[in-house]
Amino acid sequence: MPLTANAQRKPPQKSTVDTTTATAIDAMRPAASVPSPESILGFRPGDDRKLASWADVLDVFRKLDAASDRMMFEELGKTTLGAPFVLATISAPENLRRLAEYKEIQRQHADPRTLGRDADREAKALIARGKTIVLITCGIHSTEVGSTLSSMLIAHRLLSSDEPEVQDILRNTIVLLVPSLNPDGVDIVKRWYDKTLGTPYEGTTPPELYHKYVGHDNNRDWYAFTQIETQLTVDKIHNVWHPQIVHDIHQQGQFGARLFVPPYMKPVEPNVPAQIVEGYTELGNHIAGEMRAAGFKGITTDSSYDAWTPARAYSHYHGGVRILSETASAKLATPMTVKFDDLRPDEGYDPRKTSPNFPDLWTGGEWKLRNITDYMATAAFSLMKHAATNRERWLQRFYEIGKEAVRERKPGEMYAYVLPAPVLQTANDFKEWYRRDNLLRILSRGGVQVDYTSSFKVNGKNYQQMTAVIKLAQPYGGFAKALLESQSYPNLRDPVGNPISPYDVTAHTMPLLMGVKVEEAHSTFKYPLTEVGSGPGPDESNYAGTRRALALYKSHVPAMDEGWTRWVFEQNGISHSELEDSGIRAGSLHNKYEVVIIPDQPPRTILEGHKQGTMPDEYTGGLGAEGVKALREFVEAGGTLVCLNKASSFAVEQFKLPVRDVTAGLKRTEFFVPGSILRTMLDTSHPIAAGMPKESIAWVEDSPAFEVSDAREASRVR
Repeated sequence: MPLTANAQRKPPQKSTVDTTTATAIDAMRPAASVPSPESILGFRPGDDRKLASWADVLDVFRKLDAASDRMMFEELGKTTLGAPFVLATISAPENLRRLAEYKEIQRQHADPRTLGRDADREAKALIARGKTIVLITCGIHSTEVGSTLSSMLIAHRLLSSDEPEVQDILRNTIVLLVPSLNPDGVDIVKRWYDKTLGTPYEGTTPPELYHKYVGHDNNRDWYAFTQIETQLTVDKIHNVWHPQIVHDIHQQGQFGARLFVPPYMKPVEPNVPAQIVEGYTELGNHIAGEMRAAGFKGITTDSSYDAWTPARAYSHYHGGVRILSETASAKLATPMTVKFDDLRPDEGYDPRKTSPNFPDLWTGGEWKLRNITDYMATAAFSLMKHAATNRERWLQRFYEIGKEAVRERKPGEMYAYVLPAPVLQTANDFKEWYRRDNLLRILSRGGVQVDYTSSFKVNGKNYQQMTAVIKLAQPYGGFAKALLESQSYPNLRDPVGNPISPYDVTAHTMPLLMGVKVEEAHSTFKYPLTEVGSGPGPDESNYAGTRRALALYKSHVPAMDEGWTRWVFEQNGISHSELEDSGIRAGSLHNKYEVVIIPDQPPRTILEGHKQGTMPDEYTGGLGAEGVKALREFVEAGGTLVCLNKASSFAVEQFKLPVRDVTAGLKRTEFFVPGSILRTMLDTSHPIAAGMPKESIAWVEDSPAFEVSDAREASRVR
């Protein structure tokens, strides 16, 4: 069937036979009519040196859909670059005929307030009828090529197999399969792989971000929802289906465990419900145990990955467990040989030693794409079998999470957050309104209920109309609390006393990151509700500063900060040019630009880029001496050079600036800021801080901090 954004395939007509008979008939149907991915692609997904384009993947799913009554395939929207973003819904035919009913069951379970006074009895009846909803997401990181290929293998087996375990999955679950969360990246990586196939550079990663703006950070967007693909997934899958289980299929490095599944390492973010921890522990251990029993080696749990940040785990705050699986990589689709002695330890385990969370060693050898797809598909089917066999337990757990979330708060517990409406008098007030509105839109997209008030007074304080109140007694109050409160990251240490790094970062306090005032309410209070209007937009005419000719440096070693900076510019209508190594080395920058921005990148990468022989010649080398000379001439001619975060050290080193990084050489026991929000006091008389409040914040992530090294230079260094 053709894919359309607004129309789904008409489901099969309701059968006149009962469900038991329909299931039995379906189990007896011959599966030969369902084409194999190999017959469509010309190769089997997982074959050496073979990748599929996004058009190929769509072709496979369209033809599977046309041949089977176990799947509905639909386009949910368009990606950043305009490709179809798709979802395959797979279940028994009789379940597909009742999708609206199962969505309604999920909606009621997710918010037990809808079940009335006798909620437990109503929930029990819904559990008897409901199905476990399993969301399987693939391909968010496009150089992790195995999962999109595995999605075709998983779908084909579900659609074609008459095995009892597959029939059990189809009867008791509804599987939502996303072949790629980043379809644009599928083609970016394939084009590069095909271009370098048979050359010394086969298996290298592309010299560009595999998402137009954010690269690898597309999997850090599950709490801010900045990118189109995140928005489509949240709006049209998570918030519609409320899955009990999300299986997020990834790859990790080449020299560690062959597979990671939960449980996660400590710490767990404190707003993650205990039932979620129980669920991912049970399910992850089940997958690991079943695969080890089947002979799969090198599987670890309780290592490497934590459950701290909501940036990776939307489902943990929305009633569903996130089962992250991380399979060891090859060289994209090219096999490689890994010697046992080349394996390297990671946090929580050593792949060269047995331990309780790593009992079966993988002793090394050839590692290829087929190994990757075998591990991925096997883990996925183990997960789906558990979801089917334990259907009632998964639905009961889901209900209990919602029931706990919506209960009335006890005395002393946090009651609500209040975001006061700014009094609109100055340009800064309008900016504050706009920032607050953006934060409230984020929370609303995450399912958080926001009450808007008329003017009211409580505890002697007046609040303006359109003040926002977020009660925590609601289904996703925990999500709101996780984003609105200030985090206190636990002081975890290794056996020798060094602080243990978080897998990502320690902080995610949105009011600090966005400059929004928020108040905590620890007791109940009454407030009048009001209609929600559109409100004022940003008053850009009063923004400090003027438009200038900007150029943003873009290295052939892709930097996510370059993509994010470009995204910020485009979102705010700031025109700019892209400037690569050759453009800077050509000189005469002052004739074209007033400002050159170098995004966050290590100084050596900026200077040297890819080494000769590691990539095709046109992508090697960085700015080099010529580029440094050109930047110096640009600044001496009156241009402004802005270096972000680690790139600042590039300017310090190359231009011999009279400052030093006071963090350089310090041990982690002396200074360690691996992604935190720090308070700053700003000199607002300086042009760099013009328009900012005197007290603000800085995001610090292994960042340099400078002091003037020569007191005689203090007057010109600020």
